[in-house]
Amino acid sequence: MQRYEVDLWTHIAKFLDGKSLVMLAATNRWFKRIFLEESIWKFACLRDLEVPDPKNVGFKWINLYASAFGGSHSFMFRQIEKHIGDFSFLSIFTCRVKLNSERWSVFYLGGKSDWMRVGAFFFDSPFALLTEKLMCPLKLPQEENTDNMLESCGSCVVKNVRTGIWIADLQLVRCPVCDLETCDGEQEICFSFHELRDKKFPLTNLGTMQMLDARHIELFLNDGYQDGSWEYEMIGSHDIRKHQDGASGAIFDLKHLNDKSSSDVFNLKSWAGKPKDWQPRVMVTPHAVAINTNLQENEGLNLKFQAMTAGAGGEVVSIRISQQLL
Repeated sequence: MQRYEVDLWTHIAKFLDGKSLVMLAATNRWFKRIFLEESIWKFACLRDLEVPDPKNVGFKWINLYASAFGGSHSFMFRQIEKHIGDFSFLSIFTCRVKLNSERWSVFYLGGKSDWMRVGAFFFDSPFALLTEKLMCPLKLPQEENTDNMLESCGSCVVKNVRTGIWIADLQLVRCPVCDLETCDGEQEICFSFHELRDKKFPLTNLGTMQMLDARHIELFLNDGYQDGSWEYEMIGSHDIRKHQDGASGAIFDLKHLNDKSSSDVFNLKSWAGKPKDWQPRVMVTPHAVAINTNLQENEGLNLKFQAMTAGAGGEVVSIRISQQLL
């Protein structure tokens, strides 16, 4: 083979998805050497996730690509019995808009699935702002105690977040009980929908819950996660004891809170569902991710924030925001 042919196939690889790259790599030894190059998988991963280069990663890019696009989600590793596999959303649509060279996407969730990939975003700083209020001006939490932060402004700041690429998912899981007295934090995971076969809508029944589930791209590849030694811990909780028009949650890189793309998240009317549209809506920007679900008549919400660290005293590698009807 001549050198120009190597350059040619390396260029072609930039237009192929992961599945095509693997198929070509399995063709013969020469293709295997070309298409298993780290640079090719790095390019594919950053291209398909639409995120900047994190510079340093702890695993090979082909493994990171497989973790991101191989169909893996948190319930493939733990509590898989709680997954719901027969619920149908509406059809899926994606709208991408360029704003001042920054990318933001609005997703109308759909398709028959038991989980849904929201998208990827990037932490430049080790500080995350978690909030259930998507309105301007946003009051930044000043209190030291997380529960007090949630009480005063519905937000909290999480420190020591692992920087780099983060991936956000929505899940459907079975909630074993339907009241707050017995449904503890260990059971409140992602989305719980009740009586789905009767075509009731999300978050319209007591005990229904939604959660925005975000993780560092390397999480599933770490031994501490796979062996179960890394666990979610409760950061704080708060009850909102009055009617809520919607259940919202967002995660921001605090460093980029004032970016144009991040501020667009607070323009809820531009991406949230119309009245009486009960399907979840999500938005992902370069440094933030958010969700909103419209609600019918209710008596309020229970809000919970959870985080997983890479061992005792380690960096935060996963964050969850959940709301449950009171």
